[in-house]
Amino acid sequence: MSIFGRKSETTTATSGATAVNPDLAALTGDYTIDPAHSTIGFVARHAMVTNVKGKFTDFTGSLHLDGSDPARSTATLDVRMESIDTGSADRDGHLKSADFFKTEEFPAMTFRSTAAEALGGDDYRITGELSLLGVTKPLTVDLEFNGAAKDPFGNERVGFEGKAEILRSEWGLTWNAALETGGVLVSDKIKLTFDISAIRAA
Repeated sequence: MSIFGRKSETTTATSGATAVNPDLAALTGDYTIDPAHSTIGFVARHAMVTNVKGKFTDFTGSLHLDGSDPARSTATLDVRMESIDTGSADRDGHLKSADFFKTEEFPAMTFRSTAAEALGGDDYRITGELSLLGVTKPLTVDLEFNGAAKDPFGNERVGFEGKAEILRSEWGLTWNAALETGGVLVSDKIKLTFDISAIRAA
């Protein structure tokens, strides 16, 4: 099942317009990201030998989904940088410091979409602007639609998984330490992961 603009196999285009599956069109609307059932995560290479995973536990976001025209869909995300959690209090403290996120000066990271497109099947792409440490640069997120359902409490939900890669140095995150064996302590390339459950507005 696709959320954006897949033509129904049982309908045909008329008068030059593309027919829309009514089940997909019914998902069109505004949604709020549910942080209790969503994860905003990241993966960094450490000492060039292993991956360290982390996440942010305090964030808000919204989606506008258009079941007939993906280009009209939008997404926003606001992340509180103090909520970073890598499973190590010492590491989290370092990441909040002036070496990395400078959370006292820059308390939030934001994403605002500028374009959306269907790639076929359940795959989509959202392009937007990621703002971090006072720097705003383009970010493209590839998404997979996981489906829609009504939960036991009557909430209409949609789910997505997403991934993206960035070079942290492009946002001014340049701290590092050289290794005696060559290479550096923290990779420049960071993988971003998104597991999103969003509730339709009443």
